Amino acid sequence: MANPTAAMLVIGDEILSGRTQDANTHHLAQELTKTGIDLREVRVVPDVQSEIVDAVNALRRKYTHVFTSGGIGPTHDDITADSIAAAFGVPIGVRADARDLLASNYAGGTADLTEARLRMARIPEGARLIVNAISKAPGFSMENVHVMAGVPAIFVVMLESLLPDLTHGQPVLSRTIRLDVPESQVAETLADIAQAFPDLSIGSYPFSMYGKYGTNIVVRGTDKALVDDAAMAVNVAFDEAVNVD
Repeated sequence: MANPTAAMLVIGDEILSGRTQDANTHHLAQELTKTGIDLREVRVVPDVQSEIVDAVNALRRKYTHVFTSGGIGPTHDDITADSIAAAFGVPIGVRADARDLLASNYAGGTADLTEARLRMARIPEGARLIVNAISKAPGFSMENVHVMAGVPAIFVVMLESLLPDLTHGQPVLSRTIRLDVPESQVAETLADIAQAFPDLSIGSYPFSMYGKYGTNIVVRGTDKALVDDAAMAVNVAFDEAVNVD
């Protein structure tokens, strides 16, 4: 049975302008690999509702899961929650359980919930909350779309609370073999090895170290025996092979 699939939608002008570096996609990819959910696509869109809606609707119909990051804070340009509501055609408003969770983060409780802070308790109708153990402002899941914060530390804890509730597949295993020769010298032999192992992903990634060129060969798959056999084939084919992991 094939693994569930996923897409990542990164939302925010700050990512596209280069002001902020996206760390959440890297973390998501690592965690999905461990749980057997195959990340197939990553998109970055600006803080423009029509573009968020179009991307969400395209991705949610194509993949098992869509994970988003960014745009659920207290400021005027945090429009992700409204955009998700628009994508699903449902109303949005302050929800009591989200408000109570948010209030637990402040010494004065609900009395400290300003209008700006209450924006973080606005949830599309029918959504399920995602726990945020840091600032208490929840994320939410709308069907197969999982909406989380852009702040990396909060994204991490939200994902940690969400993943156990999702259907997992077979974890993807990998082996890396370093070859101290340029990629052009391994291409033909590597193509033959890849053809012999059609159920695996076998990729080559060039690098430069101390003025010399080399190639990392990465073998990936869900069947450990096949991964080990393919890694052995690479080792046998190239005298320069060094097993990295």
